[in-house]
Amino acid sequence: MELAYIPSPSHGVLHLGPIPLRGYAFCIIIGVFLAVWLGNKRWIARGGRSGTVADIAVWAVPFGLVGGRLYHVITDYELYFSEGRDWVDAFKVWQGGLGIWGAIALGALGAWIGCRRRGIPLPAWADAVAPGIAFAQACGRWGNWFNQELYGKPTDVPWALHITSSTDGRVPGYYHPTFLYESLWCVGVGFLVIWADRRFKLGHGRAFALYVAAYCVGRGWIEYMRVDDAHHILGLRLNDWTAMVVFLLAVAYIVISARLRPGREEIVEPGAAEDTPAEGDASASAEDEAGGKAADRTEAEAAGDKTGDKGDSDAGASGDADESVDLGKESATGSAEPEPSESTESAESASAAESEEESGAGTVARDEAGSAKKS
Repeated sequence: MELAYIPSPSHGVLHLGPIPLRGYAFCIIIGVFLAVWLGNKRWIARGGRSGTVADIAVWAVPFGLVGGRLYHVITDYELYFSEGRDWVDAFKVWQGGLGIWGAIALGALGAWIGCRRRGIPLPAWADAVAPGIAFAQACGRWGNWFNQELYGKPTDVPWALHITSSTDGRVPGYYHPTFLYESLWCVGVGFLVIWADRRFKLGHGRAFALYVAAYCVGRGWIEYMRVDDAHHILGLRLNDWTAMVVFLLAVAYIVISARLRPGREEIVEPGAAEDTPAEGDASASAEDEAGGKAADRTEAEAAGDKTGDKGDSDAGASGDADESVDLGKESATGSAEPEPSESTESAESASAAESEEESGAGTVARDEAGSAKKS
């Protein structure tokens, strides 16, 4: 008995009343949402409109699901069309069985239709969603864990996967968790594409080609570890040959594309660049208007302050003038009261002198008259 291992779920489906909730389907759905979310962020960073990635994914995802199922059914046709099998099971996608090669091929066709309808280049869109597709695969591989499928050779490593089901030829035991290996590999591929795209400014589909090439490297050695039934050519599993061919094609595309179209696209979505300045102008206009209103308020407040200061100054001047007038009135009133002055005193002295002279003259006249009478 192994002391450490990865347990398998006893059931791959939960029933919410009559509605089945399948783990495999949830893993696929989560992966799709993750790919669209990350692709949208990268598309906007490249100068595209928000929502374009999702609009094209409406075409790419259904085509990808059909392509993935077709590849699986064609390469494993004996599971559905051999004696004792029910061909209707070929439509039961929720039971597992999606080939990534067919999903990418037919998904690209759906994406091409969506891009053509939107008037944008498919390679640029593929570059934007490439890391997201790798992360989506990482999520989708956990669906194999729910279905207890696609495991590797028997092993006693601490992270061995414990298979408990005995249906469809399974043998309970401990095996290499190849689903986990591929999930972790896809996470690494996603981060590799993000780093390389930032470092080398990959364009014209080269970021997507890097994702394809890097995935093929991992798929080659992981596929070699699997023990499920598969077609063999010259001793190698069919998917190993597919991985090698696709790897060579991806590398060739990177080299040839870099020579023919160096750099990356300056415009990924026609018209999107015009929306950004318009929004910027609207924001600038709003800011200018707000600034103008603020300036008007400031000027009004300043004018009010000046008016108040002027009013205070006028009031102060009026107060000073009133005080001056009062002082003037007091001065005038004081001047009107009789006060001795030099001119008044001189006049009184002159009058007194004249009176004395007149009285003296009268006295002299009386004396002369008296003298005359005596004579």
